[in-house]
Amino acid sequence: MQADDLNAPLGQSRKKHRLPKLPVNAPQMLAGALAMVGVVVVLWAAFVNDPLGGEPIVVVATKSSGGASTEGTGDGKEHARHDGEAANAAIPKAATAAAEKANEPPPGSQTVTIIDGSSGKSKEVVIPGGAGDKPAAAKAPGGDPKLLDVSRHGQIPKIGADGSKPYTVYARPRALPPSLKDLPRIALVIGGLGISASGTADAMAKLPPAVTFALAPYAPDIQKLAERARADDHELLVQAPMEPFDYPDNDPGPQTLLTSVTAEQNVDRLQWLMSRFQGYVGIVSYMGARFTATENALSPVLNETAKRGLIFVDNGSSCRSVASQIAGNQNLPFAKADLILDAVPTATEIDRALNRLEIVAREGGVAVGMATAQPGTIARIAEWAAKIEKRGFVLVPISMVAVKAKSS
Repeated sequence: MQADDLNAPLGQSRKKHRLPKLPVNAPQMLAGALAMVGVVVVLWAAFVNDPLGGEPIVVVATKSSGGASTEGTGDGKEHARHDGEAANAAIPKAATAAAEKANEPPPGSQTVTIIDGSSGKSKEVVIPGGAGDKPAAAKAPGGDPKLLDVSRHGQIPKIGADGSKPYTVYARPRALPPSLKDLPRIALVIGGLGISASGTADAMAKLPPAVTFALAPYAPDIQKLAERARADDHELLVQAPMEPFDYPDNDPGPQTLLTSVTAEQNVDRLQWLMSRFQGYVGIVSYMGARFTATENALSPVLNETAKRGLIFVDNGSSCRSVASQIAGNQNLPFAKADLILDAVPTATEIDRALNRLEIVAREGGVAVGMATAQPGTIARIAEWAAKIEKRGFVLVPISMVAVKAKSS
């Protein structure tokens, strides 16, 4: 039968050629590819040992060190050559020893293990040695270890096992030539060192070594100040604040010795004062007109001073002081100021006080003057001290005039 080309649509008699059907479609192929990538990654992580995998890597050219040398080869590259034991020997043994020493705990310290109650983790903590540790006491700056005792406040003086006393060990006696031995002796004590920066600097720079320095217990860096003064051959005293008659309107400062507290409390306060620095010969009162006139308050303090091998200097603030009698009963080396040189801090009055001090020395053979570390006072005393020997006197430290007072 022939096709009806006039009535049938064109192309209806042709055979259609269809594309062969794939066994999987496109999404399935993409999922399979991703699965294969995942399998490769898992196998790589399981069998390849590369702890730094994925980290950025930078290649830097460096010079060879002593432990390795470079050697040229025919391929135009340089290869490092390590010499085994020789390379290991290049590590300094001193550095290793220093590192081990740095990891050691300091002497006198304690290592405590702390366990966290929630996690169970333990941690070691190093606690430094306290003031009560003997190694710390032995290394106290400025003092002879044989003459140091331990209190709850720190190191304080004591009489040595061989009987040596701080006031003799730390004394700076002046060797007098025959021409000066028979001259009247004058001792000057300058108090308040460390409070006024300008006054302290002037005292250090202008006053001769025979002048005794009394350091205020509240001064900053007091041990360094004491060491500097001792290096210049000055004898040192600790100023002990004591109760005046108008206390508390006139308050000498923290740790003041008071007539209203117990003897034990006053001794504890005295030990705090003693612990402020080391290398001194004794104690000097600061204010204290009421305290030095009260025997039952002053006696335990002077007993502690004598037990520590020190001298006691009364600043002369009260004519009612009983310090001399108590010192005699306790066999305590003692000195008392005859004059306060700058009670009126003017140049004229200071000069007059120095003249009166000379009269006392000429009449009794010995005189003691007290003053404060203020620039005006230091200037007048420095000028006077430069001419003292021409005036027929000799300037000596406090230890050369302190004597054991007679008991009464």
